[in-house]
Amino acid sequence: MESFIDNQVKELYEKADIIINSFFKARRTQGHSKVNIPPEFKEEFFSLVDKVNLSLMEYRDNFYGYFLMQMSREIRFDISSPTAVNFKGAKYVIYFNPIIFLNLNIKQMESTIKHEILHILSMHLIRAKEFKGGYSTLAINLAMNIVVNTYLDHLPPYSVTLEWVNLNYSLNLLPFKPFEYYVEDIQTALDLLEADEDAADESDTDDADQEETIETEYNPEKAHDLWADSSDIDEKTLQGFTEKFIDNAQKGSIPNYLESMISSLKNSKGELPWNLYLKRLMGTVESNKKKTITRRNRRQPDRLDLRGRLRSHKAKIVVALDISGSINDQEFNQAIREVLAIVKNYHHEITIIECDSEIRRVYKVKSVKDIKDRSNISGGTRFTPVFEYANKHKVNLLIYFTDGKGEAKLLTIPQGYKTLWVISGRGDKLSLKEAYGAVKKLKNIKLNDDSLKMSDVKIEGFSMQDQESMNI
Repeated sequence: MESFIDNQVKELYEKADIIINSFFKARRTQGHSKVNIPPEFKEEFFSLVDKVNLSLMEYRDNFYGYFLMQMSREIRFDISSPTAVNFKGAKYVIYFNPIIFLNLNIKQMESTIKHEILHILSMHLIRAKEFKGGYSTLAINLAMNIVVNTYLDHLPPYSVTLEWVNLNYSLNLLPFKPFEYYVEDIQTALDLLEADEDAADESDTDDADQEETIETEYNPEKAHDLWADSSDIDEKTLQGFTEKFIDNAQKGSIPNYLESMISSLKNSKGELPWNLYLKRLMGTVESNKKKTITRRNRRQPDRLDLRGRLRSHKAKIVVALDISGSINDQEFNQAIREVLAIVKNYHHEITIIECDSEIRRVYKVKSVKDIKDRSNISGGTRFTPVFEYANKHKVNLLIYFTDGKGEAKLLTIPQGYKTLWVISGRGDKLSLKEAYGAVKKLKNIKLNDDSLKMSDVKIEGFSMQDQESMNI
């Protein structure tokens, strides 16, 4: 059987080579051309995919096989990965680039299909959008690929793994962590390598005059470009479709990591927790540039007299605590620990404001030990004084911890900074009709607990529940 598949792969690769040679020949002679994929090639290629799927159906991998059976299939020579996915017309679609896919053995073919399905189960197609703008496409893609590839064997040699990222970017990232944990440190490493962020323009890679391209090598930065072509659908609806795919694919027992991932997805309410939302905001706060003699100028590397530039985040952060509300000391101390952990990789200045109907005390903190006992003075609640302070001191980010009970309208509108409202666990909703920022509930989700319990260790790996939060 295996030798038969090997012969089929060889024949298909030769036919694929003929297809792309015809494409390039037509382009040279006609100027513009589209890849012409003969129907018989599609039939033969998807016959091979069916054989790979039969292999997936064996043993405990049958979930992936049943999931794949529900997906539409297409061939595209312009994707820079062996497989890719998106959501079109109420179905997930899996795409294959024969030139890259046919260079894999059958086990690697299985893994690259599993890779795409794990992205779907992790809701990465939605979660990636949350980080656009604050983080580069490469950082986002590398972080997501670390997450899913951790659970796969028989990966193609060029696959993005934790070990590969640590080695190539001089990092010491830990295994089985959330996507948000990886993207932060990877972006910092990429910033150091970039030297001049203005030189990197992702639009330069697009060629508006070129109808179609041929990709023959894997490129992690472009591997998920097709996600942008997905149907315009809200995340709750997409989650509903995903759950139907999952239900139809569960025909027996599944590995523990898949079980945990599916449970997380089904229990998700589609809302990014406040602390993970803060991580995203930190990538968008105002940043300055600092000169460095350790990097050459990217635009003119031969000019040794020109110094390179690194991005230097300068975050002036105000944390407001409503002392009249129902947030207790334990809740706030845990929350400020998470704030400090999230901003630790940035040049930052944190100011704590204790307030009720007016500002009662203002002081700066660098660590948890700098937090003072809360003032005993307590009156009603007005949010406006804090915004007056923030406007006057030109802050970059305001995080307001409150039970949400205050005035209905701000008398001072925030100017030039982001606002994150965090409502206490016993609070209901924000009284303001216009929040001028995101409103999140205070819910503790640990980001920095590196300890492992023996109960988390399964035959297949670690518990997915500990690794990848699905609260998106």
